[in-house]
Amino acid sequence: MDDDPVELDGRRTAAGQMGVDHRRHALKRIQADQDALRRRQEDLEAQLLTEPSATWAEVAVKAEYLIRLYGATLDGADPRRKELVDRALADLARLLEQEGPADPPPAGNPG
Repeated sequence: MDDDPVELDGRRTAAGQMGVDHRRHALKRIQADQDALRRRQEDLEAQLLTEPSATWAEVAVKAEYLIRLYGATLDGADPRRKELVDRALADLARLLEQEGPADPPPAGNPG
């Protein structure tokens, strides 16, 4: 038995090689997109952890983010839990809309 790898690229037709090259390029784009998404998610989480929330609207933003993360998990995909996630997100949106725009955080006490 031969343990040397078989070089398949040299055995493909031109059309077959173009297809392989296209798939490899698409995979690299997908991996780059996933890396960028992961970096943006890390940046967002760092920003959410920077300071405690000053308003209920800021708390709602954090809660919405966490609920959406849970909804993307296997447990969150369960139909009953998905309905709970959807309703919780709708409740947050409705309550935030009722409260109106968020007030700016209070100024720190200078003295």
